[in-house]
Amino acid sequence: MNIVILGSGNVAAVLGRKFKAAGHNILQIVSRNASVASKLAYEWDTESTNYSSIINRNADVYIIAVSDDAIEDVVADLQLPRKVVAHTAASVSKEVLKNVSDHYGVFYPLQTLHKEDVDLPESPIFFDGSDDITKKKLEALANSISPKHVSQAGDDVRSKLHIAAVFVNNFTNHLYALAENYCKKEGIDFKELFPLIEETISRIKAISPSDSQTGPAARNDEETIEKHLKLLQPHPQLKKVYEALTTSIKEFKA
Repeated sequence: MNIVILGSGNVAAVLGRKFKAAGHNILQIVSRNASVASKLAYEWDTESTNYSSIINRNADVYIIAVSDDAIEDVVADLQLPRKVVAHTAASVSKEVLKNVSDHYGVFYPLQTLHKEDVDLPESPIFFDGSDDITKKKLEALANSISPKHVSQAGDDVRSKLHIAAVFVNNFTNHLYALAENYCKKEGIDFKELFPLIEETISRIKAISPSDSQTGPAARNDEETIEKHLKLLQPHPQLKKVYEALTTSIKEFKA
């Protein structure tokens, strides 16, 4: 397919690389950040522009890969009649594109993406469209880069998936950051925890996280919990998180 990408951030960069690897042709990159867009254009042997008024009109699909709060601004004066146009946001309705084209939808990669990635991560794709033409085109594009993980998902389902994703990625990563900071302050090597992290991830692929929960809170080991809280007195932010999660584990019912 011939593709135009609007945006030059993490999602735009990784999707662009995946499209290229799948044999698609990126006709153009459109971004207000001319410098970054130019670098991506050089990488993909294509052209870039920071003017929406001169968007290439010969693409099969137009992918709007910008931050959620920038979508409305980007599409405010965008007109691509009869073209398939999709944004990549989980929590933004496809209807934000209804004035851009008759064929509009969503192309949402459920993955944390970084433009510096050399090895492109496996990314489940969730798509939706205003009509069959849009759905078929976006499904075909999704299958070309993620053949085992493509599903249709409406606005409500994608929003719920995004909430779950925040828990397993953003919140979990924040806990790693807190633990790393604690280790630095206490003279501990954070890397000593890597085998535990890897085992935790490996285990939940085989059994439910509810069934694999361990630790003092799961055992109602009040003596150990109190010892931990005393040790955390010099780390009030971490102590607050420890108390909140301990309570959550104790009260959790699947």
